[in-house]
Amino acid sequence: MSFEKGYIHTYTGSGKGKTTAALGLGLRAAGAGFKVYMIQFMKGRRYSELDSIESIQNFEIVQYGRDEFVSKEHPEQIDIDLAQKGFLHAQEIIKKGKFDMVILDEINVAVDFNLIDLKDLLNLINNKPEKLELILTGRYSHPEVIKIADIVTEMLEIKHPYQKGIIARKGVDF
Repeated sequence: MSFEKGYIHTYTGSGKGKTTAALGLGLRAAGAGFKVYMIQFMKGRRYSELDSIESIQNFEIVQYGRDEFVSKEHPEQIDIDLAQKGFLHAQEIIKKGKFDMVILDEINVAVDFNLIDLKDLLNLINNKPEKLELILTGRYSHPEVIKIADIVTEMLEIKHPYQKGIIARKGVDF
């Protein structure tokens, strides 16, 4: 099974829900029999979605990051190396053509932090297989990515409990 035509999505903005939206799209696709692969950039924590996805057929997730804050101004070499390794893995996965949908979670942030070169991402997007559905998430989606994407959604933060000092909650925020 494959999509008749694959589109490019980007979920961006300051609001909550970018990864959650991509996961929902992936779950929908997996439920319809499509094969989904998600690469999480700049993430190394055992998020709750990893536990859920392990039991879902046709949906795989891998992480390329640490459970550490990454400095935009001074990223550590390990963060650059992990992002580069994840991007190479993304290129390989896409080239092999085993998956119908590929989600590059937090790729927009990795590009904004200069862990991955914008030209490399644009090249990957412009050369994706015709039937591959490609999902890009993260704040700071570059205007060039927005320009070539078929579906662009901006999550706008209006109100969130952390504004009142409430910490992230397991099962909701991670």
